[in-house]
Amino acid sequence: MGIVSTSYVGRSVERVEDAALLSGLGRYIDDLGTRPGTLHASILRSPHAHADILAIDVQAAKALPGVTAVITGRDLDAVTTGLVPALRAAVDARAIAVDRVRYVGEPVAIVVARDRYLAEDGCDLIEVQYRVRPAVVDPLAALAPDSEILHEGVGANLVSDRRFRYGDPEVAFADSPHSLSVTVRYPRNTGSPMETYGVVASYDPTDDSYDVLANFQGPFSIHAVVARALKVPGNRLRLRTPPDSGGSFGVKQGVAPYAVLIAATARLVGRPVKWIEDRLEHLSASVSATNRVTTLRAAFEADGRVTALDWDQVEDCGAYLRAPEPATLYRMHGNLTGAYAIRYVAVRNRVVLTNKTPTGLVRGFGGPQVYYPLERLMQRIAVTLGLDPFAVIRANLIPADAFPYRTATGALYDSGNYQRALDEAARDGGLVELKRRRDAARAEGRLYGIGLTAAVEPSVSNMGYITTVLTAEERTKAGPKNGAQSTATITLDPVGSVTVQVASVPQGQGHRTVLAQVVADVLGLPMEQVRVTADLDTAKDAWSIASGNYASRFAAAVAGVAHLAATRLRDRLARIAAAQLNLRPEDLLFADGRIASRLNPDAGLPFARVAATSHWSPGLVPEDLGAVIRETVFWTPPELTAPDAEDHINSSLCHGFIFDICGLEIDRVTGKIAIDRYVSMHDCGRVLHPGMVEGQVRGGFAQALGAAVYEELAYGDDGAFLSGTFADYLLPTATEVPDLRILHVESPSPFTPLGAKGVGEGNCMSTPVCLANAVADALDLEAIDLPLTPAKLAALAAGGDEPAPPAGRAAKAAAKAGDRTLRGDGAATVTAPPETVWAMLLDPDVLASVIPGSHGVRKLSDTRFRADVTLGVGPVKGRYKAEVILSDLDEPRAVTLTGTVTGGLGSGGGTGRLTLEPDGSGGTRIAYVYEAAVGGKVAAVGGRLLDGAARVIIGGFFTALARRAGGSGKRGLRLPAALRWLLARLGVSA
Repeated sequence: MGIVSTSYVGRSVERVEDAALLSGLGRYIDDLGTRPGTLHASILRSPHAHADILAIDVQAAKALPGVTAVITGRDLDAVTTGLVPALRAAVDARAIAVDRVRYVGEPVAIVVARDRYLAEDGCDLIEVQYRVRPAVVDPLAALAPDSEILHEGVGANLVSDRRFRYGDPEVAFADSPHSLSVTVRYPRNTGSPMETYGVVASYDPTDDSYDVLANFQGPFSIHAVVARALKVPGNRLRLRTPPDSGGSFGVKQGVAPYAVLIAATARLVGRPVKWIEDRLEHLSASVSATNRVTTLRAAFEADGRVTALDWDQVEDCGAYLRAPEPATLYRMHGNLTGAYAIRYVAVRNRVVLTNKTPTGLVRGFGGPQVYYPLERLMQRIAVTLGLDPFAVIRANLIPADAFPYRTATGALYDSGNYQRALDEAARDGGLVELKRRRDAARAEGRLYGIGLTAAVEPSVSNMGYITTVLTAEERTKAGPKNGAQSTATITLDPVGSVTVQVASVPQGQGHRTVLAQVVADVLGLPMEQVRVTADLDTAKDAWSIASGNYASRFAAAVAGVAHLAATRLRDRLARIAAAQLNLRPEDLLFADGRIASRLNPDAGLPFARVAATSHWSPGLVPEDLGAVIRETVFWTPPELTAPDAEDHINSSLCHGFIFDICGLEIDRVTGKIAIDRYVSMHDCGRVLHPGMVEGQVRGGFAQALGAAVYEELAYGDDGAFLSGTFADYLLPTATEVPDLRILHVESPSPFTPLGAKGVGEGNCMSTPVCLANAVADALDLEAIDLPLTPAKLAALAAGGDEPAPPAGRAAKAAAKAGDRTLRGDGAATVTAPPETVWAMLLDPDVLASVIPGSHGVRKLSDTRFRADVTLGVGPVKGRYKAEVILSDLDEPRAVTLTGTVTGGLGSGGGTGRLTLEPDGSGGTRIAYVYEAAVGGKVAAVGGRLLDGAARVIIGGFFTALARRAGGSGKRGLRLPAALRWLLARLGVSA
């Protein structure tokens, strides 16, 4: 009987991770034990988008029993420095604000206590005095010469302006019979993983070293940034990751600044410190994808063939450039022509800073921002020429015999047959049938559209692509950077067991399963005999700055390097077995747990016995082999070179292909989208685990559906954050995600060890614009921006215009704190004469009784009063410092009351004009008009409640004043009964 060989790669074997994850035994960062004496941290964050910090009073917080310390930016100055950006600019990007805050949610202070609850209470007791500055939130407004400057050292909000030219685009445009352009404002969104950030840090003063446990996904190039920010050499920073991480979608790269913050805090307090981020913190201040304004112009022929593209991209990276930004802008630089054979390209890339959360990695990482304008452009070309969009896409595709194909901007596409993928998708996805459905629906007066999208999915990023932001001269001075190094270690123990360690931190993708498949196949073992560990310890494990889980690099690079390590180990074991069996190594076969002759299966040895030889009998190992116990392989593909002098860059190693077809209907009344059919064709090279590939496609589609229809990190004109809960930042649920048909063709990559390419991000790139193309087809639109909300589509279906984007003006200095300016008015009649009412306005005891939530009022002057108040909106309630100023006094006829509140939960302000008129019967008619605004955490959490809440609070002040004066107030603006009922149920209080 011969040896039985079992192959695992290419099969949907059961995931080895699932036994723990599905039974609740996963080991996430908050599940792991901590050392005795570990303290817990809570972070006080800025309620303002832009303000100077005048003073921070921490005495009350320090006095709270159980609070160990209160740390401010000034305290951390001695032990930390700035976070070095990827782009050299005079931007002091620290982990905590020192003199100035530049976005809502920026850390201002840290309270360290024996538990998180006390630390939160301590934050509420900190008083911060701010001087609010004008804010700028629109990237185009940030370019204006008179715009408020975020960083004076830069001198402008524009931190990079690069132009690129490939071929002769000017000639192509001049010679072309047709040209058109699209302008797109791509909005901000984020990953929203189930598990938020977490850091547990300690400091060892005996050797000036840090130990940081964080659910950080990499890239580990940030290790050097964190070490420098902590002012220690890299070998004094031990960065560890937990065994499990509850999702990331890119955003957990953003843990890095908090690793600095919590580690430095641990040093100052002399004890380990733990911090787990809450959901509001995560939405407001973790990581956002960049919002981008793109104008893309094309020159094209009468048959729809595009001859040239002109890209103008303005990238909004938020308040600071955090490494690796502006990587989102340059990751796709080699792919700016998408799947199309376009040889002439002009590019202008501008990077600006605004008063919003700093940006970073989010699934798709630059792809959605590129393919949305590119694929909208292809549809517009088809409509303009009266051609079928399918025909226009197909006519522009790179020929199948052109691979490997070098794009105009430098990418080297490894393999593919895009025409075959298109044709099979149209055939098997039923495109002809969808067109018949569209015709039938339109004949009945329904709004039905079809969207098509072709996209190239890059994977395994070239570290050197970010250096394209520099000029050739600057790159020469800085030295070349390129490659995509991956590493894997395979270890044999004394009983011949196999352990695999990789420097790629998984967030649920199934790394352990695929690696076990790959290694088991090479060594001829059952999968259960291969154990995989993927949690990383930079002090003990093999890693490089390119390590981490990003850019869809696992299947192509990480699984590939594990295959190389297993192959190298197998070849060395073959020499040991050959010496003992008196056979040639090349005649041996590894299968069925044995190493035996291919010709004579009886001539063999158990794998475990040969694998343990270097432990038990090192004398039997051929002398030139050395100990065959551990094999570590570092691999970087030669195709990933640095940018050349003409700025050509192969920004990724592998390039998959996607072609999506969508048929959808829009309800004329509600604007709701109903997806009739969605087909997604993928070429991701060799498929290692079909079930996981399908899971990646479905997950990417669900996330892309959210980005297209539901999700937007919204900011007010003054930078107030308005999407602080899942009631405001909407995510699709299982009921909103339709089924989709997934199709595959395989063109194995010649550049990767296993022929695999990435597949984890593709639908995040293709689906948003595919849906938008279908909507544009259904409504006959020339332009449509995301998100495709029902309200927007209902207005468009009714014949209106798409609501205008934000005006893009920097907020003026006189703007109120917060975003939403709310106005109301009312009147009341009281029995007291105007002189009596006037006197009440100057009485602190009266003001204490009528200011909502007041705990007492202090008179600072005849017209200025200060109070402690408790205010709440929905689930958020906290203490504030309130100040009331009377101005424009016209005794006893009129006065203006201005009130401001500041606290750990946010800020707010209101102004009311009060008029007192005799009613002719000895009483007074009190009339008032007011406006109010609320910002910070209250605005973020209560975004949908503020209209009613502000009216209840501000209107309540005037009503209470009237009641105190002997009458009953009648507000001119009465809340609807349904809203009053809802506010009461949601806890709107004062």
